[in-house]
Amino acid sequence: MTRTILTKAGALAAISVLAVAACTEDTPPPENGGAELEAPVSDAAMPVTAEGDANPQMASASFDIPAIPSLPAIDTEALRSGIATLASDAFEGRAPATPGGQKTVAWLEQQFSDIGLEPALGDSYRQDVPLVEITADPRQSYLTINEDDGASRTLAYGAETVFWTKNVVENVTFDDSDMVFVGFGIVAPEYGWNDYEGIDAEGKTVVMLINDPGFYLEDEDMFNGKAMTYYGRWTYKFEEAARQGADAAIIVHQTAPASYGWGVVEGSWSGPQIDLQRPDAGNRADMEAWITEDVATELFASAGLDFAEQAASALTADFAPVPMTGLSASGKIANTISRSNSANVAAILPGSEMPDEYVLYMAHWDHIGRIADAEPDEDAIYNGAVDNATGTVGIVEIARSFAAAETAPERSLLFVAVTAEESGLLGSAYMADYPIVPLDAIVGGVNIDALLPTPPARDLVVIGYGASELEALLEAAGANRNMYLRPDANPQAGYFYRSDHISLAKKGVPMLYADSGIDLVEGGEDAGRVFSDDYTENHYHAPSDEYSPDWDLSGIVSTLEVLRDTGAYMAYSDIQPNWYEGNEFRALRDQMMAD
Repeated sequence: MTRTILTKAGALAAISVLAVAACTEDTPPPENGGAELEAPVSDAAMPVTAEGDANPQMASASFDIPAIPSLPAIDTEALRSGIATLASDAFEGRAPATPGGQKTVAWLEQQFSDIGLEPALGDSYRQDVPLVEITADPRQSYLTINEDDGASRTLAYGAETVFWTKNVVENVTFDDSDMVFVGFGIVAPEYGWNDYEGIDAEGKTVVMLINDPGFYLEDEDMFNGKAMTYYGRWTYKFEEAARQGADAAIIVHQTAPASYGWGVVEGSWSGPQIDLQRPDAGNRADMEAWITEDVATELFASAGLDFAEQAASALTADFAPVPMTGLSASGKIANTISRSNSANVAAILPGSEMPDEYVLYMAHWDHIGRIADAEPDEDAIYNGAVDNATGTVGIVEIARSFAAAETAPERSLLFVAVTAEESGLLGSAYMADYPIVPLDAIVGGVNIDALLPTPPARDLVVIGYGASELEALLEAAGANRNMYLRPDANPQAGYFYRSDHISLAKKGVPMLYADSGIDLVEGGEDAGRVFSDDYTENHYHAPSDEYSPDWDLSGIVSTLEVLRDTGAYMAYSDIQPNWYEGNEFRALRDQMMAD
């Protein structure tokens, strides 16, 4: 692969141009802490595209599109009834490990049983998911930067930094950990890239940039151009720092490459942090943190470094880690810890000819529950009708359609409603770590997350467009209904890495994340933006995300039938879709299938 090497002047220009492209409106932080708020993919900024040239160039699939039988229509009234039920006040916002969450799990079990699906876990539909809540006390915790001359600076929690630990311990401390700038904190052999090359990070505090170099360079030969790769996600950066043995890992926040402002960071990573109870609960860095760009600039200056120049130098493959001479970090975190349990709900429709191969449909059933300290006259329940009663009931109704088909699928279908998505994709992460079926037996998967109740559209939005051959199947299914594909409008925000399918993708399983379009059959894109903008601005992660009997479900039904048929192409054939060549997950899948 051709490498792009910039001069320092060129790299500085790239940094400068994009530094002023910061978002003007922050997404509000989640109400219950956890990972940063995963805002819905907004179509409002999408350019008007003529139908004739809507589909961008797609890589060729390695197979022909197979024939599939006609399948029973999605039952609109059953869909409506299910959404109304899950989004009702009786389910109390469907938070994990609450009475409302338990009621949701029981409802799903009953639905799968009534359809005639088999339990996926022996005689049970439940995969227990053990959770732990870790809450740092800022009054007893600190991140202090020490200088060789004896001076020190304790960063202001909230205003200048937020920090936490993934290690399930009541107290964490580290002292005088040498600081080193490691560029983007990426080790990507397929790109000839190693930001840790030449340094032993064991016992050090690593400081790094958010996103990946492609965001700045907009060169398709450099990672994935402006579209974020997994290497650009904060999750990857903290994972890699742990693999390198760092004491602490610090990401410098910049609004444009992060795609959200400091308010989102401050709100999302303060307060209770929910995670899985893991057997390896002590293998992360002692502290994971964000600092503001202003703080970073000042710290670099204290080390005799210019932050902008160092960030520019990190845009080349020959970057070498830079010791922040004279600076060390000390930290302490005092935690309170509580444990609870939730469950993924999983069912199987056995295949007639290849029952040990599976097509996966998944959606998260959880939302964010109740406002604990609501006023007496305040709406205290986050009902989560769009997010994600629509997707949860959607996979139930797709299952009902397949189960009623005259011709049984040749491969098995696996339906999984996962928990704790709103807390950081935890249910799907647990499923990926403890697979319900072997991961190499999953031919491909479809994730459904938050479908807006719009009239039918001419298009389907593909989040992370250009990732896998599943898009060829989606394109064929859409074409049967005169629908075309369009990429999400903001690939640099990395929305592909912010929903449950990524937990399986990180293991190598080909996954698809698609959403209803904006180009409405009646009213076009202007009408579609009205729905999208209204939901994003007024109802997303708000108590007003409620079901209404006035909802027009025809657009959701159309989308669900396209997604059902996308899976049907796999269920009624022996094709083996893969990630496209060059995708960061391709090598994982190839190795998985070769073993």
